[in-house]
Amino acid sequence: MLVAVLTYMGYGILTVFGYLRDFLRHWKIERCHIAREREEQKDFVPLYQDFENFYTRNLYMRIRDSWNRPICSVPGAKMDLVERVSHDYNWTFEYTGRVVTDVINLGSYNYLGFAENTGPCAESAARVTMEYGVGVASTRQEMGNLDRHEEMEKLVARFLGVESAMAFGMGFATNSMNIPAITGKGCLILSDELNHASLVLGARLSGSVIRVFKHNNMQSLEKLLREAIVHGQPRTHRPWKKILIVVEGIYSMEGSIVRLPEVLALKQRYRAYLYLDEAHSIGALGPRGRGVVDYFGLDPRDVDVMMGTFTKSFGAAGGYIAGKRELIEYLRAHSHSAVYATSMSPPVVEQIITSMKCIMGEDGTTIGESRVRQLAENTVYFRRRLREMGFIIYGNNDSPVVPMMLYMPAKIGAFGREMLKRNIGVVVVGFPATPIIESRARFCISAAHTKAMLDTALSVIGKVGDLLQLKYSRGWKPSSPGRPCDDRGYEDVDD
Repeated sequence: MLVAVLTYMGYGILTVFGYLRDFLRHWKIERCHIAREREEQKDFVPLYQDFENFYTRNLYMRIRDSWNRPICSVPGAKMDLVERVSHDYNWTFEYTGRVVTDVINLGSYNYLGFAENTGPCAESAARVTMEYGVGVASTRQEMGNLDRHEEMEKLVARFLGVESAMAFGMGFATNSMNIPAITGKGCLILSDELNHASLVLGARLSGSVIRVFKHNNMQSLEKLLREAIVHGQPRTHRPWKKILIVVEGIYSMEGSIVRLPEVLALKQRYRAYLYLDEAHSIGALGPRGRGVVDYFGLDPRDVDVMMGTFTKSFGAAGGYIAGKRELIEYLRAHSHSAVYATSMSPPVVEQIITSMKCIMGEDGTTIGESRVRQLAENTVYFRRRLREMGFIIYGNNDSPVVPMMLYMPAKIGAFGREMLKRNIGVVVVGFPATPIIESRARFCISAAHTKAMLDTALSVIGKVGDLLQLKYSRGWKPSSPGRPCDDRGYEDVDD
């Protein structure tokens, strides 16, 4: 309660001083005039709503140095950062010419460590670049369909255990352009309230009716399903043409894992369809790295539409849709992303093929298996140590996405800066990516992290946590072993 009250007080003080600074800018007393609208723009319609502008000017700009930091190396377990400074309160930056080296990287989605410039993946990508070039300059339906694309899609289908799969050059477009091809008017989409922006955009573009259920709450989902069956479409009360449940494997801001067995049970009971976004879970979950379906030991054929990206565990770019052959053939003809978008770059395709074969063990080694196991061990160890130190963290014990709560707005930038001073690169997140009072740091654990790196990072996090008073939890207990998808495994015993 104390933390919540102080957080609201922080935003209240920020708002008061923000309006005071706007007043001073208006009368040209405030030294930083960049935040004030230029005279020649005053007659134009503003690009942003008033509050959005206010938030950007008075909070985001104060801590903008915590984001968009340019790196000049491979985003592996360690990375190099280009140093920059600002002389106008983060409105513009200047580069000092200095490089901060050997920064421990706790922010990249490089879950299995395949984003590297050495090893079999890099060598295969370099060889294919010499053979095919760096780009195709055409769509798949015209002159851009390569034999490597065909091989990759067959491999993805085999990897997932489904009939067919197709690939797209951009992960965001995989969701936003394919959901409209699957559903339309007369259809109902039931979406988790914490679904990614690409899923939200795709649902809106589809023209379907959208209803939102509480995050990972099966009672809320079943209530909406029951109402949809009983009442049907608004006004006409005809049955819905299609009911599509849209969920994610791992939620990127919460670190929670979808309750897939329960979702599948509801989907089968009410004869709905399931769209599963495995952007963060594919490669990162399950004993074989096959994602959340593998994690729960379920049949992938029970999921109607399996979506995932190659941008994280595979160290590449793009996304895929997988499922029944009829679905994939339909999308090849009706998906805007398939028909109009340029096909994937050959080196990127080769990176996907090589890394996926490595995970499957088809490269003749056990590297992929050991990386999947190492990621799981690193994740459990890192989460346990953070809890023991007294931090409040969200998510499932097996999720490599680890949100650590900061709450107060002043601590967002302070935590990122203090960590970087100690050579640890972290991602801090605030509104609108999170609820306004639930600011957090989000760590992404990788198989490339050694125990020594994690211990170093944990030691620094502990010291900065003491400095900024971030150890809000004074007691914790592990999640019940009978419920592997519990969202939160902590308990504030005194509060």
